[in-house]
Amino acid sequence: TKACETGTMVESSTPTVAAFDLDGTLTEGGSVFKWLRRLTGSPAVFRASLRLAVPLLVGALRSGARADAAKERLFRSLLAGRNVHEVNAASREFALEHLARKGRPLVLARLNWHLEQDHDVVIVSASPQMYVDEVAHVLQASGALGTRLGVDPLEKLTGGYLGKNCRGSEKLRRLTEWIEQRNYAGEPVIFAYGNSRGDERLLGAATHPYNMGRLGKLGALRRFPRVARD
Repeated sequence: TKACETGTMVESSTPTVAAFDLDGTLTEGGSVFKWLRRLTGSPAVFRASLRLAVPLLVGALRSGARADAAKERLFRSLLAGRNVHEVNAASREFALEHLARKGRPLVLARLNWHLEQDHDVVIVSASPQMYVDEVAHVLQASGALGTRLGVDPLEKLTGGYLGKNCRGSEKLRRLTEWIEQRNYAGEPVIFAYGNSRGDERLLGAATHPYNMGRLGKLGALRRFPRVARD
């Protein structure tokens, strides 16, 4: 057996997956608006956000499908017609800077501990796949599951989702699909780390769920165990 930092014992022969949310878990705060500003400039993001102020506010308050739809409308407004290769290049630069500036030392240390134990680490985030991929690469994670964006035959972004926003039940579905593709010999032990309502389904299905939110007992994930704050 191997002892986890939290005292949890995991058999060394048991396949183990550690799933980490990105925004608010591995890093401080959100990243999507910062990414959009990098791609399109602050004035464009301000104008688009102002036009969509009501659906964005309602989505933020109610979460769920309304939040998913508002986010997609914002993406369509700002990203439709942009060359996917140029956006990918800018996203790689953004991811490196964001991780360096906003990474949470405690959570990154836990991720590194999982790597040292030869666990399969996967980043599961509602943020765009374009930079979730780069974060996973930098952190040496085995996988990256983010919100995928549509691309037309001319290699231009449509701005719309390819599939669903990777939040809530979609996070769990994507992780389940990823685990199935790994063809593990037996059911894996799953550690999951999140900070918000969008992570509740993911943590609820995990063997060892952890609430990394700042609000503690006041947060949406208060029924899950806490770890030491950084």
